[in-house]
Amino acid sequence: MPESESMPESESMSESESMPESEVGQQRQVITIDGLAASGKSSAAKGLAQKLGIAYVSSGLLYRAATWLALHTDVDVTDEEALFAILSAHSLTLTPYHDRDNRVSVALAGETKDISSELETSTIDAAVSHVAKHPRVREWVDTRLRELCCQFVIDGRDMGLVVFPQAHAKFYLQASAEVRAKRRLSDRNEDFNAAVHAINERDRRDAKQSKPARDAIHIDTDDMTLEQVIATMLEHIRARGR
Repeated sequence: MPESESMPESESMSESESMPESEVGQQRQVITIDGLAASGKSSAAKGLAQKLGIAYVSSGLLYRAATWLALHTDVDVTDEEALFAILSAHSLTLTPYHDRDNRVSVALAGETKDISSELETSTIDAAVSHVAKHPRVREWVDTRLRELCCQFVIDGRDMGLVVFPQAHAKFYLQASAEVRAKRRLSDRNEDFNAAVHAINERDRRDAKQSKPARDAIHIDTDDMTLEQVIATMLEHIRARGR
């Protein structure tokens, strides 16, 4: 999804205008954005959070961090018990911000290491679905996310369906594999056909975890700029507030 100029300041909304108070405890003022790999979830979630003046949370970073930990401790990513054991033994922390990217740190070998810059690689891409399919790992991630008490926009898979079913607003982004491959290659030096194949394979592995919530608003982003996607979501949020 191409980046475009920011919307005028007048297009943003104040906290009181955007999302009314609800009665869902820690799920208060949560907006979910789900979709397949490289569908533009992260860019849209960051932009929407910025317009709303609230935090952005990347749920996928916890799965990527768990994958990073497995690879760096020589744990088989298909071994659920071993994965859960290392997650229990090493503290992984996701810290969201409203004005910059999420940071992820891990306690390893007696030191706390910021691994944020090491999570978006082809090696992680190839293994993260194997990690994310394990029920105990997914439960661990969901628990960490539900512990967050700030107001936020969160992207991922099954955020609106499973993790935050009472979210104030839910969106589901979709795009063709070819368009998603082009977006992914915008910051990676990889072969296009290989990227399309990898995305199709990822879709197949993630099918169970990529089902949209029944009340999610679907947005096809194939022919939309990032600016247009964010504007569309803002319109729906405003409509819910009226």
